[in-house]
Amino acid sequence: MFLYILLAILIFGLLIAAHELGHFLAAKAVGVRVNEFSICMGPVLWQSTKGETTYSLRAIPIGGYCAMEGEDEESDDPRAFSSASPWRRLLILVAGSAANFLVGFLIVLILYLSAAGFTTTRIAGFFDGSPVPAETGLAVGDELYRIDGERVYLYSDIAMLLGRNDSGVYDLEVRRAGRIVPLDQVPLTPREYKEGGETVLRYGLYFSGEEKTVPGAIRAAWNTARDFARLVRLGLQDLARGAVGIGELSGPVGIVSTIAETGQASETTSQAVRNIAYLAAFLAVNLAVMNLLPLPALDGGRVLFLLLTALAEAVTRRKISRKAEGYLHTAGMILLLAFMAFITFKDIWKLLG
Repeated sequence: MFLYILLAILIFGLLIAAHELGHFLAAKAVGVRVNEFSICMGPVLWQSTKGETTYSLRAIPIGGYCAMEGEDEESDDPRAFSSASPWRRLLILVAGSAANFLVGFLIVLILYLSAAGFTTTRIAGFFDGSPVPAETGLAVGDELYRIDGERVYLYSDIAMLLGRNDSGVYDLEVRRAGRIVPLDQVPLTPREYKEGGETVLRYGLYFSGEEKTVPGAIRAAWNTARDFARLVRLGLQDLARGAVGIGELSGPVGIVSTIAETGQASETTSQAVRNIAYLAAFLAVNLAVMNLLPLPALDGGRVLFLLLTALAEAVTRRKISRKAEGYLHTAGMILLLAFMAFITFKDIWKLLG
C-alpha cells in the first residue's frame, strides 16, 4: 500500500510538472522570457542557470512552476509575458492543458498498442429471447452513434450513457449503411441473460470486435481522451444540477488514495501497472479540462481575462493595467486554496473514518 501511495504522489507531481513544461516550451517558442523553470516545489535540491533561465529541482514532489517575466506584474522588458501579443499569451496559457491532454492520449495509446483487439459499437447480434429487435428497430450491423444526444465514442460509453437515464427510454442515433438514422423513444431495459454459463445483466444486445491495428489503436486512444474530457463536463453538469454533491468531490489526497486502492485491488503487478496508468491518463485529461475553466487563478480565467482586455484595448485604444488582473487572480487563488483545503480535510476525514 505504501509503495502505491508513493507512486500516486509521483504521478500527481509528474502530471503537474508536464503542465508547467507545456507553458515553458510555448513561452520559449514565442520568445517570452522565462526566469525560472522548476520541477517540484519547496527547498532547492539542485539549481543551474543557462542563459536567462534558472532550472531548479526542489524537495517536495508535487507540481512545479514556470516563472515568466511580467506574468503577474508590470515589466519594462520587451520580452515579458505582459508585453507579448495576445495570440502569443493565449498560446502559452493553453499550452499547459494541451501538454496534459497529450500525456493522457499517449499513455492510453501505449496501453492500447499492447491490446489484442477492441470491442466496437456495432451490434453483432441479440441474446436469445431478447425483445430488443422487435421493440426498438435496432438491427444487426447498426453502429450506435448517439444516445440521448451524447456521442458514442467507445463501447464503454454505451453502458455509461444508458445508465445516466433512469427512464429506460432513449433517443438513439445509429449509423446504418453509411447513413445516420434516428430512433426516438427506444425502450431498453437490462434483463438477465445466460452468457458463458453465467447469469448476467445485459440490455439484450452484444457487439462485434476488431483486431488491433496501429491506426485503430490511435483512433481508440484519441476517442478515449475525448471521452475523458466529456466525463469531466458531465460531472460538472451533474454538480450544477445537484445530481452529485460537493461531498463527492476529491482533492489530491482523495486522488492519491484512489490510485493506491486501484493498485492494491489489482490481481497482479502487471494489471496494477495498467490500471494505474489508465487512471493517470484520465487524471491528465481531467487536469487539462479543469485548468481551462474560466475561473480566476486558473489558465481558463487568464484566457478569459486576456480576451476581454484585448477586446477592451482594441475598442478604447488604451493599455489596461495588469495590476487589476493580478489582484483578481490573487483573490481567485486564495478562494481556490481555501476550497482545496476544505476538500483535502474532507478526504482525510473520510480516510480516518
